[in-house]
Amino acid sequence: MRCRNLRILFMGTPDIAASALGALLDAGLSVVGAVTQPDKPRGRGHKLTPPEVKVLAEENSIPVYQPEGLKNGELKPVLEELKPDLIVVVAYGKILPEYVLEAPEKGCINLHVSLLPKYRGAAPIQWAVLNGDEETGITTMRMDAGMDTGDILLQKRFAIGEYETSEELFDRMAEEGGKLLVETIHTLDSIVPVAQEHDKATHAPMITKEMGKIDWNQPAKAVSKWICGMNSWPVAYTNYQGEVLKIYRAKICSEYGEDTPGKILCHTEKKGLKVACKTGSLYLQEVQFAGSKRMHPDDYLRGHSVEIGTVLE
Repeated sequence: MRCRNLRILFMGTPDIAASALGALLDAGLSVVGAVTQPDKPRGRGHKLTPPEVKVLAEENSIPVYQPEGLKNGELKPVLEELKPDLIVVVAYGKILPEYVLEAPEKGCINLHVSLLPKYRGAAPIQWAVLNGDEETGITTMRMDAGMDTGDILLQKRFAIGEYETSEELFDRMAEEGGKLLVETIHTLDSIVPVAQEHDKATHAPMITKEMGKIDWNQPAKAVSKWICGMNSWPVAYTNYQGEVLKIYRAKICSEYGEDTPGKILCHTEKKGLKVACKTGSLYLQEVQFAGSKRMHPDDYLRGHSVEIGTVLE
């Protein structure tokens, strides 16, 4: 069966999944249905908002299904109706039960944004940045009953920039992920799956809002990576004079020196606010003080003052 004639059921929810779905459609593949999470309230007004996959699917006249769960056979009627040859999963958000995994003749394949078996779990992109890894990548794999434990089909590696944020890496991997997914489908019958080395697996747990708090009692490089990894959510933060100070970008200061961790040492035009870490220091280059917008410290200081010598909590 030619890949263009495969009946593909797509399962995914957020924007990275929508990007992958778009790549399948641009490649002329036959997507016969899209399964995604139910609409959820978002924003200050808690307006009921559809997932990005639903929006894209409806724009392309693809039937959309939004079961509350899968464990009790909720997807069986859809599988019987659509009779997919292949199921493609990208950040769907739930583990697939056995009846779903066994339904398509060509099985189920998944796009995962890490070099499996490293960083199994919910937040592989963020943890690669937070841990200061020099490279990461994307993987397509055959799905089994475990969490990201299936045999590897194809992989592609990426270098991580010194100050590349999770958001920037996410965007880059979303684009390349769609390409790898299309390549995997086109060559599926000729790919020899490779079993993962499970003893080398690492876990990438979900990121929480509380994790954004900066620990200045760390080396400058570690604090820099934490700021990069928390951008764009939940955003790294500290406390300045009892108010939350969000930090979006910072660069390591080339001049070496030691002082009280978290102490604001000086302000240098264009470079930013210099803050001491356990070893070394950082220039804060994109910040958001309480009651203000996100901006370079130079812009903030045109209308406000910052007390040099203050220790950020």
